[in-house]
Amino acid sequence: PWLLSPLSSAMWNFARTREHHLPLQIGETVHILQASEGWYRGYSLRNRAARGIFPASFIHLKGAVVERRGVEETVVPAEMPMVQEITTTLREWATIWKQLYVAGQTERYGQVMRMMYELMERRSQLLSGTLPKDELLQLKKEVTGKIDYGNTILALDLVVRDEDENILDPARTSVISLFQAHQKARHTIIQRIQEETSLQQSTLGCSTRLAASPSHSLYLCVRNFVCHIGEEAQLFMALYDPGEQRMVSESYVIRWASTGVPQDIELLNNLRVIFTDLGSKDLKRERLFLVCQIIRVGRMDRRDTYSRKLSTGLRRPFGISVMDITDITKGKCESDEDKQHFIPVHLATADNDFPHNMIRKAVEGKDINHKGQGFWVSLKMLWGDLSQVRKDHPHLVDRSTVVARKLGYPEVIMPGKQGDIRNDIYLTLVQGEFDKGNKKTQKNVEVTVCVCDESGSVVPNVIYHGAGDKPASEYRSVVYYQQRHQRWMETVKIAVPIEDVHKTHLRFTFRHRSSSDSKDKSERIFSMAFVKLMCPDGTTLRDGEHDLVLYKGDSRRLEDASAYLNLPSMRNLSEPKLLSGSSFRVSVGTSGLTMSTRDSFQISTLVCSTKLTQNVNLLGLLKWRSKPSLLAGNLQKLMNVDGGEVIKFLQDTLDALFSIMMEHSDTDVYDTLIFDALVFIVGLVADRKFQHFNTVLEAYIRQHFSATLAYKKLLSVLTQYVDQASRGEPCEPLMRTFKALEYVFKFIVRSRHLFAQLYEGKETVEFQCSLQQFFLSLNRLMTSQLEGPTLLSQ
Repeated sequence: PWLLSPLSSAMWNFARTREHHLPLQIGETVHILQASEGWYRGYSLRNRAARGIFPASFIHLKGAVVERRGVEETVVPAEMPMVQEITTTLREWATIWKQLYVAGQTERYGQVMRMMYELMERRSQLLSGTLPKDELLQLKKEVTGKIDYGNTILALDLVVRDEDENILDPARTSVISLFQAHQKARHTIIQRIQEETSLQQSTLGCSTRLAASPSHSLYLCVRNFVCHIGEEAQLFMALYDPGEQRMVSESYVIRWASTGVPQDIELLNNLRVIFTDLGSKDLKRERLFLVCQIIRVGRMDRRDTYSRKLSTGLRRPFGISVMDITDITKGKCESDEDKQHFIPVHLATADNDFPHNMIRKAVEGKDINHKGQGFWVSLKMLWGDLSQVRKDHPHLVDRSTVVARKLGYPEVIMPGKQGDIRNDIYLTLVQGEFDKGNKKTQKNVEVTVCVCDESGSVVPNVIYHGAGDKPASEYRSVVYYQQRHQRWMETVKIAVPIEDVHKTHLRFTFRHRSSSDSKDKSERIFSMAFVKLMCPDGTTLRDGEHDLVLYKGDSRRLEDASAYLNLPSMRNLSEPKLLSGSSFRVSVGTSGLTMSTRDSFQISTLVCSTKLTQNVNLLGLLKWRSKPSLLAGNLQKLMNVDGGEVIKFLQDTLDALFSIMMEHSDTDVYDTLIFDALVFIVGLVADRKFQHFNTVLEAYIRQHFSATLAYKKLLSVLTQYVDQASRGEPCEPLMRTFKALEYVFKFIVRSRHLFAQLYEGKETVEFQCSLQQFFLSLNRLMTSQLEGPTLLSQ
């Protein structure tokens, strides 16, 4: 009978120090016979005759079955057969690999080493258990192809397989079937050798390959965090550019318990994040750092003894960790998910050690006595966007892996792709200056951020402290002890539903936090600021820094939206003219609030939305149905919009153009304007700056374009332009049109194909006549003897 038996492997070397000890090497497979109080007794599969005892903590248990127990028993691992085959192959190749090194065959030695690394990578993917059936079969084919190729170049035996890539059993397979399988395997191996040869000739270096990709991702695994804090902590890990002195990615948030483990115990040994949307520009940054801000959550001074009389739950600065990852992101050094890096903690020594100062000191590389306190992390640079990375590295990036996006747009935004539909507003608390007022010392200021609707009610669960954290209804800043001038450098993500953005605003309330619990409870809000997420012209809040107006008054009035929403929110003089209030003084006087002249507060915002634009001209086109009388002007103004803004809203812009065309199919009033706008967009995509968007435009035409009547109007305007040029009339648009002719015809062909599908091939003759008319006009242009515009067109 078959019985379960633990077949295991050694995780550490174990030396023989006593008579009954069984010496083991890391990775060695052992068969356990008995277990007792932290020790196992058994034998190594390398030498079944030698039996002894070894520590249970040195062993990793694996399932197995034993067939025919006794002298001739056979131990069969319970893991996937393909995993077993990879393990056996690696052991066999490892012996030959060492022999190649001794023999001085460096080229073959390096080739075998690369293949072994690839097999180990594939083995990890198989063990992850996250692959669907079709991808699993494809992976097995890749593995068997690699094994068969390696066995061939190393002059090892050929293995024959069935359709599911499993090894054929000669005892259960006929001779003819085995012969046919051998023939098929030989043919497959010959093809594989040719593929490997061509691959080796065309293989780019690591840095070249990374630079050629439009999208990159950085995988980070936090192995351990050792630091004596004594209270709960929040760890914020992000990518930082010291040249620009700003974070370039969302922060990965880890909530750390006072016991020295994650608060969510399920995250133990599973603290993984992938920083996505990194483009070639990010890889070209002169320097790039991984920065972790450590925030202590507890008393004002952690040296104080625990007492009911002390305030708790205060977010206080504790330290910072910085690691230069430039060589890893540039591909100058190979990254490995198993290699661990130590990042020491720089402790905050005073309350004026603001994050930007601490990061600057750490970046400058000043030596510190970290006393072993810090992070152990693993990093690996991955090629491709998030979907590609999930496909290629399912053992690293699965559903539990946190995704931290770039503070900005990826270089390529695919149409209709779920991962690229964003509506995020990143808010950064920059700095503030607060007068001590009637207090003897400076205030311990805490800023509370919330999102409110028009009535002043807090919109719940739309603020994200960082990636990997649950949404919250408010955000409380770090408290600096008795500092007049404060620099926070704290960023949160605001994720308001698109349909609610126009009626929401950010409200900032300021409160003094006392060390004493009784005094702290009596403290009220002493100031307030706000900013609307949408401007009066319908565009979203501008990117960049904003100097907000601080208001003082009764704490209840400071939270009453009707008292402040009509007041100016920023200190610049241009915005009040756009608001309904007449002037600063009148608006403030009627509200019961007074403007603070001694205090100041600055924030920074960054809008990453594929649905909300900051350009009023583009907004006019996208919302053309709301003001149809301005349609002609909005179509003309599109050509004045910054190319980057149009590219971000490529699908929406194209959808708007073809919607206008379809809804005005009975008139040609807008045909020329729409055609010129389409040529303008195609010209942008052809620009080297946006070359990666060629695939986006192709995908749009193939998957999203649906204007069945567009081919008639596009052909008509195109023929009209060619006729004008052939007659010698000035026709500047024709020059741009010829540059965009490839995609114009792709739209025409796709539109005609959709029309023919919908109406079962009707109007084929009319289409052929229109096409013939265009080519006749083109012939007249090319044979014309006229000079000037005609000659230029030729």
